[in-house]
Amino acid sequence: MSRGSERLGRTEEEHYRERARRKKELVDRRIARATIDRGVLVVNTGNGKGKSSSGFGMLARSLGHGFRCGVVQFIKGSFSTGEDLFFRGMDGAFADRLEYHVMGEGFTWETQDRARDVAAATAAWEVAARMLADPDFDFVLLDELNIALNKDYLPLDAVLAALKTRPPRQHVVVTGRGAPDALVEAADTVTEMRLVKHAFRAGIRAQHGIEL
Repeated sequence: MSRGSERLGRTEEEHYRERARRKKELVDRRIARATIDRGVLVVNTGNGKGKSSSGFGMLARSLGHGFRCGVVQFIKGSFSTGEDLFFRGMDGAFADRLEYHVMGEGFTWETQDRARDVAAATAAWEVAARMLADPDFDFVLLDELNIALNKDYLPLDAVLAALKTRPPRQHVVVTGRGAPDALVEAADTVTEMRLVKHAFRAGIRAQHGIEL
């Protein structure tokens, strides 16, 4: 018996095992009921950090499983990011399984040109719509699409229609703050990142490997 078990005492140890057994039974029942096998629509939104990071984590996971993947970045583009450098700079390791497009013009307060922002979002959406209609793509990441929708750069109805009619087994991740209610309703999994603290508010500039 471990020292932890000795401290708990036999009765508490047995109680712990009983709770664990009941928890396992509950989880096993939920797993048994999950019989649907299809692509999912994931939306990462909210004001906190981690929306794109989570999306790119799922991209890495999908590539690890041998999926064919597509990435369209809607807002970022005026500066290089670590994701861009990594996924597009792997000496062609993913060349046959990853199509990656950085099509933004930068943050809107930088461009200060709505027509230019709309044109960039429209061009990015044309690429994204092609991917969403192609059954050869197993996973599609639409980074910062929520911002383009929130600012009315793109018609929401057209985006929702393309997501609804995509190939049945295709997974899609949409990131960015301000996800429209209709997109949240259409999604299978929605995570809202809540901002608690951010280094930038304390005067710490954006850091490579963390923000960039």
